[in-house]
Amino acid sequence: MSFESNGTTTAKAIEVRGLKHRFGRQQVLDGVDLTVPTGTITTIVGPSGCGKTVFLKHLNLLLRPDSGSITIDGVEITKLRNRGLDAVREKFGMLFQAGALFDSMSVFDNVSFPLVEKTDLAPEQINRRVHQTLAAVGLEGIEGKFPSELSGGMQKRAALARALVTQPKILMLDEPTTGLDPTRTGSIHRLVRKTQQEFGLTAVVVSHDVPEVFSISDRVAFMHRGKMKVVGTVDEVMASGDEDFKQFLAGRAGGDDVENNQVSS
Repeated sequence: MSFESNGTTTAKAIEVRGLKHRFGRQQVLDGVDLTVPTGTITTIVGPSGCGKTVFLKHLNLLLRPDSGSITIDGVEITKLRNRGLDAVREKFGMLFQAGALFDSMSVFDNVSFPLVEKTDLAPEQINRRVHQTLAAVGLEGIEGKFPSELSGGMQKRAALARALVTQPKILMLDEPTTGLDPTRTGSIHRLVRKTQQEFGLTAVVVSHDVPEVFSISDRVAFMHRGKMKVVGTVDEVMASGDEDFKQFLAGRAGGDDVENNQVSS
């Protein structure tokens, strides 16, 4: 538990301390600290190449840290293997940057895929779960269509449905509006907030839509050169006097990142 300024306690869904990871000579994560309260949306922002996506991949151990700790629901996970790791991963749903739908599969088969592969649910249970989840993201009646027949926004919704269908406790979204027309980003942001509230999720979002994404964020973490430089509520972060954050905001307003290097964001 952590104590807020008003004296109430807040459960921690994720707690990261001193996380480090190096690719060759490049120190991508350089002692990352971050706490994600249960039942909130925490959005990670920062210039391209600062380590955002690399950090996200550490949370479900697609990558393992060189040092540091990651605690999920009170369990330190960095040393877990096999069944212990699988049990933790079952808590997560993941929306990848490109959606990662299977082109040769229908929407129904895409969304049902994790249930078929990872559960013992009966076909009628899978059918019910898929239809309910598609309805929750506003995609009723398109189960038989293929990804190529959907708009970009509908593809994002289908990918979100696949991330939600296993009923995860924690949802991770890597640049959920990448490739969408700017006029469509607001609808995806609202959908993320709606599903987070309806499903009772803790969400971690990596986003380049600054400051628009702040409208759905409970907390914001500004990442710079492998560290979380500024973390807090939206108001706290926007009021920050951190010069790197100010430059980042100015760069986003001008359509440019403050820095760019060879490591994925």
